[in-house]
Amino acid sequence: MNTDSTPQSPQQAGESGRANTNDQGSTRVEESPRKAGGFFKIPPGMEDGGEHPVAQRVRERFPSAFIGATLFRGDLSIHLKKDALFEAARLLRDDPALDFDYPVHVTSVDYMGEPERFEVVYDLFSIRKKHQVRLKTRISEEDCTLDSLTPLWEGFNFMEREVYDMMGIKFNNHPDLRRILLPDEYDEGYPLRKNFPIEGRGWRDTFEFLES
Repeated sequence: MNTDSTPQSPQQAGESGRANTNDQGSTRVEESPRKAGGFFKIPPGMEDGGEHPVAQRVRERFPSAFIGATLFRGDLSIHLKKDALFEAARLLRDDPALDFDYPVHVTSVDYMGEPERFEVVYDLFSIRKKHQVRLKTRISEEDCTLDSLTPLWEGFNFMEREVYDMMGIKFNNHPDLRRILLPDEYDEGYPLRKNFPIEGRGWRDTFEFLES
C-alpha cells in the first residue's frame, strides 16, 4: 500500500499505518500536508501539482472539495474532502480524456493526534493514457467511514478489506466488508494503528516454548 506522504516507498515507510517507527523501533515524527483547519502545505521535496491537467479537471468539477495537489518525481497526488471522493473517482474513470481504468492500490496512514487522524490513499492508472493519479482524503476517528470505490473498480475489493482489517476504516457500500488477514472473531483492535502496542496485547506471554 503506497503513498507519497513522505518521499519513500511503502516498504520503506510502512505507510499502511505503522509509519511511526524506524528499523530500530524508535519513534519518528511525521507531518501531514494538511493541518487542522484545512490549511494545505506542500511538503519538502514535493512540488505544487495544482496546474497539472488532471488536477485542474478535478478542481473545475469539484471546486469546494478540492484541497490541493502535489507532484513528487512526476507522480500526482490530489487531496480531496471525503464527501466528494466517490464522484471525483467516477469522473477519473468515466471522462474519456482521463480514462483511469486500472485500480492499483489502496493504503491508509495514521496521523495520530491530528483532528482528521486517518488518511486513505487510492492509486489509479490509465493503461491507454499511460498516466497515474493518487487520490487522498482524510477522516476523523469519530467518523471513521468512507464511501467504497469498489462499485467503480472491483479490484479495490480486497484492498479496502485489508485497510478495514488493519486500520479499522469502514467503507460504506462495500459488497463484502469483513476481515481478510485476521480471524473474523479477532477483537483486540487494529494492529496498524499507531497506538496498537508493537508487542501485541499480552497474548505472546501465553505461548509455550519448546526447549531445544
